Amino acid sequence: MSKRIKIWSAVVFLMGGVSAYTVDDRLFEVAKNIDIFATLYKELNALYVDEINPNKAMRTGINAMLKELDPYTVFYPEDEIEDYFTMNAGSYNGIGATVEHHENKHLVVMLYEGSPADKAGIKVGDQVLKINGYEVSNKSDAEFGRLLKGQKGSSVKLEVFRPYSAKKMDFNVNRDVIKTPTVPHTGMIKDDVGYIQLTEFSATASKEIKTAFLDLKDKGMKKLVLDLRGNGGGLLQMAIEICNFFIPKGQLVVETKGKVKEWNQKYSTQAQPLDLEMPIVVLINGRSASASEIVSGTLQDYDRGVLIGSRSYGKGLVQLTKQLSYRTSFKVTTSKYYIPSGRCIQAIDYGNRADDGSVSKLPDSLRSIFKTKNGRLVLDGAGVDPDLVTNQEALSDYSKSVLKQRLVFDYANQFYFKNIDQKPKENFSLSTAQIEEFEAWLSKQKNTFKTTEQKQLESLQASAKISGDYAKMKASLDELQKIADASAAGQAKKYRAQLRKELESEILTRYYYQKGMKFASFEKDEDIIKALEILNNQTKYNSILAKK
Repeated sequence: MSKRIKIWSAVVFLMGGVSAYTVDDRLFEVAKNIDIFATLYKELNALYVDEINPNKAMRTGINAMLKELDPYTVFYPEDEIEDYFTMNAGSYNGIGATVEHHENKHLVVMLYEGSPADKAGIKVGDQVLKINGYEVSNKSDAEFGRLLKGQKGSSVKLEVFRPYSAKKMDFNVNRDVIKTPTVPHTGMIKDDVGYIQLTEFSATASKEIKTAFLDLKDKGMKKLVLDLRGNGGGLLQMAIEICNFFIPKGQLVVETKGKVKEWNQKYSTQAQPLDLEMPIVVLINGRSASASEIVSGTLQDYDRGVLIGSRSYGKGLVQLTKQLSYRTSFKVTTSKYYIPSGRCIQAIDYGNRADDGSVSKLPDSLRSIFKTKNGRLVLDGAGVDPDLVTNQEALSDYSKSVLKQRLVFDYANQFYFKNIDQKPKENFSLSTAQIEEFEAWLSKQKNTFKTTEQKQLESLQASAKISGDYAKMKASLDELQKIADASAAGQAKKYRAQLRKELESEILTRYYYQKGMKFASFEKDEDIIKALEILNNQTKYNSILAKK
């Protein structure tokens, strides 16, 4: 059999599931281009002046090809497959610490309570210098993760630097199965109102939600706030099961439609619900995506709950994972999902790119109208719109910059070590004096943020130097610089409320881990305030869900 026939046969085999929906010309083009690519790579490997790393070269080629599609179609090489299984299983073998690479440092940014790392004495903010004697400063996140993870019961030696004691420390940590909680906070927030926070739709999500719901019901819960803010999604099946808790058996939750008609599916509830009457408020925001939008959108379509917050992200694409050879796999977008009203909430059409390769969101003027069960009007094509939009202020560019530079993170660590034995109580809030102390500290830190005025002034100064007029304008420019710098110095006070909230949240995680929100003050959360207002007014709750 000739080389070309072998390639043709392989392509026909791989495309068997969709061959009925393609033409012979298309199959020929696929086979031809695979042959060209293989020939090119063979000649490149033989003739190029330097040695080519085959793994790196192929991975670059694969990633470049997938980049032309959408951000959710992803290739998982063998050395990264563990990370994918972690999300699906909701657990992994490791030490229970999340480490991120920041400014050439591998910093511990989160610990799971009771994990091996926690028991060993490792703290958030520690900088990992060595793993089993190997320097890790130049290691990528993937390489670092492979060194840190291992079989249950095996040990790993870490050398860390703790900035707040200015010394190096050694830890021997025994690896174990680490379960990642998806419901970090549940409890009664007021009278008979229960609260459940869901952070991701991992394999244990529905089980954890059910357990939390029944526990709160035993404690007297008669109304529920389900918090999906910042939840980026996860497993479709978990979204279906969670919807099933609140809508009857046999009801459509989501339908998937794609190019291959045989793969289109309708997913309906399969079990008896937990509760069909309890008033529910679902909180969403711009970082609520995918499975979060299925749950919130489906409950909205059945008029089963009131949505509060801001418009969700708008990810209505469904991915299928396929196993490839040599323990690799890839996740490919195969269809779009449609919730019960018939709407798809996908906000970006990756199939129609501009000449420069960019994509854009669907404008509100082109969104189609659908109806909920009660006849309320809802829109498709740009995420899920809440029934009530709150005035939860978006983070300013200054606040985003402070967070990105980990200045709030650093100060929270400093606060913790100064007050390590003084655990914050419920409804924790920093005093004015403590906030002013933080702002004074912040003013002394290196901060790359520049206001619009500072940027414009830099541009003006550069232009003046090019034109030769800088000397004439220097005195005026210096005066303007003083004004611009003074204005920039006041940014911390201007956005005090935003930074206070972020700092309080960060401090609480040092003492209470993922349960930190339990001790936060809900009195400053606009979404919670609005949820309580609606849940405590049955007439208003019912009117929101009634046909307009």
